[in-house]
Amino acid sequence: MSLVFNKKANYEYTISKKFIAGIVLEGMEVKSLRLKQASLNGSYIKEIGGELFLINAQINAYAFANQENYDPKRSRKLLLKKSELKTLLENSKQKGFAIVPLAFFLAHNKIKLEFALAKGKKEYEKRENIKKRALKRELQIENKKAKLKI
Repeated sequence: MSLVFNKKANYEYTISKKFIAGIVLEGMEVKSLRLKQASLNGSYIKEIGGELFLINAQINAYAFANQENYDPKRSRKLLLKKSELKTLLENSKQKGFAIVPLAFFLAHNKIKLEFALAKGKKEYEKRENIKKRALKRELQIENKKAKLKI
């Protein structure tokens, strides 16, 4: 069950391979995520000291919890196997590749983060996608009109 999506990830990046990881959260963050009170816009994953961290992801404070000294954009550690971590770090060091968070979701009553190894799109690639979507939308409208005339 998906909780929160990064809506701009598919627009900004070409996704090559997806991964799933656990994430270290506090109790009130879990409750807030279950209520879908979070945002992945502008967040990214960075390697710090041989480990991966989710940086700049906003998880709002749970309304009924103690909110003293709570930073909604704090860095959160990702839980990965060493082999996955090694391949991710090797691939992300290639030019143009980044590790991008895609979504928070529930798996067996635990909150997981789906992220991907992705390559940034150029501006002309983004414009091409917009044109393709517009053409597809126009064709669908024309098909509906043709069906109504029959």
